[in-house]
Amino acid sequence: MKLRSRLPLGLGEGPLSIYLNDHLAGATAGADLARRVADAALATEVEEDREALLDVMRRLSVGRDHLKLALGWGAEKALRLKPAGGPALRRLEDLEAMSLGVEGKLALWRALQRTHGDDPRLRGVDLDELIARARSQRRRLESLRMGAADDALG
Repeated sequence: MKLRSRLPLGLGEGPLSIYLNDHLAGATAGADLARRVADAALATEVEEDREALLDVMRRLSVGRDHLKLALGWGAEKALRLKPAGGPALRRLEDLEAMSLGVEGKLALWRALQRTHGDDPRLRGVDLDELIARARSQRRRLESLRMGAADDALG
């Protein structure tokens, strides 16, 4: 199925397209960040969640906003440039950014469950499992974050 061309940054798009593309930009940055600061299993899950979001977008006929994706990618790269505070503080702040991203992802899955949970196009997408996985990721990140806080601030 060919999706119609999209205008950048949500211009001319409906709320669902804007919302999903905002989350896709965050998921793109989050996947890069996870590969840098989390263990391999967590990084793999974050990438799988990004792929699940792309699947949802395809099923709902929502195209990708490539400019927004590039901005999300660039934002993650810009985080790497922050020199102040040393590596321990940087790790703490990176883990906090990742934790916020996982909270946003949890909010996304819950919103989709509420608004599109009965949509036949999403048959086969296990939103309950995606919600449970986001909660698990948040718990694991919190443990990593607390260790990083001890290292950076203790």
